[in-house]
Amino acid sequence: MSNIEKVLYTAKTHTVGGREGKAKSSDEKLDIILSAPGSNGKGTNPEQLFAAGWSACYIGALGLAAKKLGAILPKDAFVDAEVDLGMTGDAFLLQARLSVGLPGIDKEIAEQLIELAHQTCPYSKAIKGNINISTTLI
Repeated sequence: MSNIEKVLYTAKTHTVGGREGKAKSSDEKLDIILSAPGSNGKGTNPEQLFAAGWSACYIGALGLAAKKLGAILPKDAFVDAEVDLGMTGDAFLLQARLSVGLPGIDKEIAEQLIELAHQTCPYSKAIKGNINISTTLI
């Protein structure tokens, strides 16, 4: 495990009520209602938040990878993230998939970008070896 030498940003939230509650960031830019996955609630859920955060971070990592390879990340690059909440026995688990779209990029270069992005993205590093993930170039 690596220690952080310089903190760039600290996200601070206050959550009450768990999956049927509310979450608010200290800067009040995030103020959301939470609902359990599959419920009729009007809020989002932790799995959706994780998918959105990871895919946004991963696109940034793709941009850094493109610079490293001397490529240009297409403006219409996208990542579709899917995060499953499931169970094995009585244990709750996550698994996830990223579908990466890099229009106009050669397949070989795109695959290199995908691998480099996983090595850069803090979300990818955090879950590596902890949950099953797959990444597909589409």
